[in-house]
Amino acid sequence: MQGITWLVVGFAGQALFTMRFLVQWWTSERQKRSVIPVAFWYFSLAGGVTLLGYAIYRQDPVFIVGQAGGLFIYSRNLYFIYRERRDKRGMAGGK
Repeated sequence: MQGITWLVVGFAGQALFTMRFLVQWWTSERQKRSVIPVAFWYFSLAGGVTLLGYAIYRQDPVFIVGQAGGLFIYSRNLYFIYRERRDKRGMAGGK
């Protein structure tokens, strides 16, 4: 890909990453309490993957390590959410 394309990828990743904060803020304002919606983790993951690609293109080891570490955390949180929902469905079906 050419340089301009990677700039677009980088800005798209940053936009996705920014959306997580906007989604979290909007949800918290609506509920009048601090909330982290599932969409926060999906935007984190999408933004992190996109920014990791950009960081690899830029060959920036600090940026690469930062984004790669975050991807583990975002994925792990989504796994916990999935597991909790699965377990709740299993309990509801067993009653």
